[in-house]
Amino acid sequence: MGRHATSWLVLACAAQFMVVLDVSVVNVALPAIRTSLDVPADRLPWVAGAYTLAFAGFLLPGGRLADLYGVRRVFVAGLALFTLPSLVGGLAGGPAWLIAARAAQGLGAAVLAPATLTVLTTTFAAGPARTRALAVWTAVGLVGGAAGNLLGGVLTVALSWRWILLVNVPLGAVAAVLAVRLPARRGGGRPGGLDLPGAVTATAGLALLAYGVRGGPAAARALTAAAVLITAFALIEARAAREPLLPPRLLRVRSVAVGNAVMLLTGACFQVPMWYFLTLYMQDVLHYSALRTGFGFLPHTLLTVLVGLRATPRLMERVDGRTLVIAGALLAAAGFAWQARSGGGYLSGVLGPAVPMSLGGGLLTTPLTAIAAAGVEERDAGAASGLLNTAKQVGGALGLAVLTAVPAAATPGTAFGMMAVVMVGAAALSLALPASPDAPGGSRDGRRRGPAGG
Repeated sequence: MGRHATSWLVLACAAQFMVVLDVSVVNVALPAIRTSLDVPADRLPWVAGAYTLAFAGFLLPGGRLADLYGVRRVFVAGLALFTLPSLVGGLAGGPAWLIAARAAQGLGAAVLAPATLTVLTTTFAAGPARTRALAVWTAVGLVGGAAGNLLGGVLTVALSWRWILLVNVPLGAVAAVLAVRLPARRGGGRPGGLDLPGAVTATAGLALLAYGVRGGPAAARALTAAAVLITAFALIEARAAREPLLPPRLLRVRSVAVGNAVMLLTGACFQVPMWYFLTLYMQDVLHYSALRTGFGFLPHTLLTVLVGLRATPRLMERVDGRTLVIAGALLAAAGFAWQARSGGGYLSGVLGPAVPMSLGGGLLTTPLTAIAAAGVEERDAGAASGLLNTAKQVGGALGLAVLTAVPAAATPGTAFGMMAVVMVGAAALSLALPASPDAPGGSRDGRRRGPAGG
């Protein structure tokens, strides 16, 4: 791995950590924000929700930007669009400014997150080097997601809730300066503008879908409008767009189509719901404080990262990635089923089920990402990255909405039982994944297996 490739890997992982961290970092700080800014009760959820809503809604056009305007240019622009609103939000004097800043952060995250994955798939050739890079990127993302509640609690108690946003400013500024100084691994994009009709319908449709699944008096109207807009988006991409936001040829690649479907199902369990219902269990059943709950997640984080970063890349050199995805999904299903029936204290009620859940998550994520990125032509690398991130984020939003909307799932035990069923379904669907081309005996489907490193 060359020096510049290593530098791009570090920058991509740092940016991904910030993006994922900010999904959950405000949760523990919400009471302090409410008191500090006198936020009305009906507007407080938007401090967290504005970020995820903008993030999920703009991911598809955000991913396509790198294909059209160049990875480095879009990476730096995403950092700026994420970092400046972090400064505004950290200095906000009222709830309106804070909510607007969080929405702008989400927009920046939607540009930045796909660019971090595109950096890797266009810098590292398909094979062991890319596998190791994806493993590091995946592990960093998992740490960011799990660390949000813990870091939010520490910063709020030790300094102020404002630092959960202000901490992004020096990190983002340094990363942007370093990215500008590094040589670009690819060219500066290609001629042609962004598919604006597709961008508008995709962004509005996904944002309304994310809003609608949260429930509320306007949920039915939002979901209806989302269905209309997503249908219009599909028609635009298939017939009208000269440079489609989501090229139909991309979905004809089996690894992309099936891989994203599996990612949607795994996201519906791992992306948000697992952490949400574990938080309820530790705080409502075990009566833990927010900070102690954050520390309670450490075994999940450490196990997932250890398996994903150390064991999985080595296994991928010897075992077909599809097999690892199926085994990981079944392990996770067993962990969710155990969690559904657990009770008592931390050791038997949290730590025990954490082992198969975390082993399963660490085992499946990297090979699934690698398979879903395989067979993609270089010109569609950004679109594929945006689609993969969209599947993960939308899966998390839909999973949480469905699980919390079912009255019986109000208890963590029932919710985890439903997650176990979903993961069994993910394992079954994974049988349709193509074999990894880099595994011993892996088959090739005749398509290019991603871009070669520059």
